[in-house]
Amino acid sequence: MYNEKVMELFQTQKNAGALRGADAIGTAGNVTCGDIIKIYMAIDKNDVITDASFKTFGCVSAIASSSMACELIKGKTVEKALKLTNKDVVDALGGLPAHKIHCSVLAKEAIEDAIKKYRKKLAKPTKRK
Repeated sequence: MYNEKVMELFQTQKNAGALRGADAIGTAGNVTCGDIIKIYMAIDKNDVITDASFKTFGCVSAIASSSMACELIKGKTVEKALKLTNKDVVDALGGLPAHKIHCSVLAKEAIEDAIKKYRKKLAKPTKRK
């Protein structure tokens, strides 16, 4: 059912775990299947994602999609990361079963949520003492 690339990412869980001092954290979930993806990002002063990791409660496809999404956004600007599509994730994985495509969508949505929260945090005025 799963190709070698998907199984490798699932078994090694590359990029797994919370990222200490993350500048952005986003979540996405699916009530129907129960998958929940949390993406952590370190972002430098030039808006480049220097590191990314994930914590996922879900199936093989959800874990592999989370890991691959992290790989795909590392080194990219926040703007470029926003342009990542779930198809990009699926293609980089070498495909997913049709009924598991929603996992790649969750990874994309978690990235979007993290960036939205990051931008909101940056836009808040700082209080003067």
